[in-house]
Amino acid sequence: MTTFDDRENAFENKFAHDEEMKFKAEARRNKLLGLWAAGLMGKSGDDAAAYAKEVVAADFEEAGDEDVYRKVAGDLGASASEQTIRAKMAELMIEAKRQLMDEA
Repeated sequence: MTTFDDRENAFENKFAHDEEMKFKAEARRNKLLGLWAAGLMGKSGDDAAAYAKEVVAADFEEAGDEDVYRKVAGDLGASASEQTIRAKMAELMIEAKRQLMDEA
C-alpha cells in the first residue's frame, strides 16, 4: 500500500468511529432525557426506564432531534417549556459524551 492509501484508510476509519460515537452519544442523551422527563411526570423505577426506552425509540422516526423533542414536549405538555427541553437536551448531550469518554 502507498502512503496515500494508508491515509485514506485512516480517514475512513476515523469517520466510521466518529459516526458510531455520535450515534451512541445521541442514544445515551435520549435515555437521560427520557429519565429526566419521566421524573417530571412523576414516574420512577421501571416506569421511568420504560419511558426512557420510548424516547430512545422516538429518535428513529426521522433524522435529527425534532422527533425526540416532539415526543418529550408532547408528553410533558405545560410541565416544561421549549427552551427548558432544548436546554436540557444540550446539557445531557454533554453529559452523554462525558459518560462515553469515561467508559473508554
